[in-house]
Amino acid sequence: MGFLDRFFRKETPRQSARERLQLVLIHDRADISPDTMERIRKDLIKVINNYMVINEEGIEMDLERDGRSVALVASIPVIEVKRKRPRKGDK
Repeated sequence: MGFLDRFFRKETPRQSARERLQLVLIHDRADISPDTMERIRKDLIKVINNYMVINEEGIEMDLERDGRSVALVASIPVIEVKRKRPRKGDK
């Protein structure tokens, strides 16, 4: 299931329950605990904050299955891109 599909389709309760079960199975198979996911989230925030101002409360992270592999998918609302200012002595 693609990321944009979530916005353009209407889910039945059955489809929604199936998707939630698939996410539970993906998390279980990937062997990523909620604590590990939270640490990944904090690390991503720390790195991205070096380059952008973001809305931390609006961040959504999830694991998605693509065939036999698992992908970490993150939606991070960007408020502003930080522009690097030249320092004295830089060209």
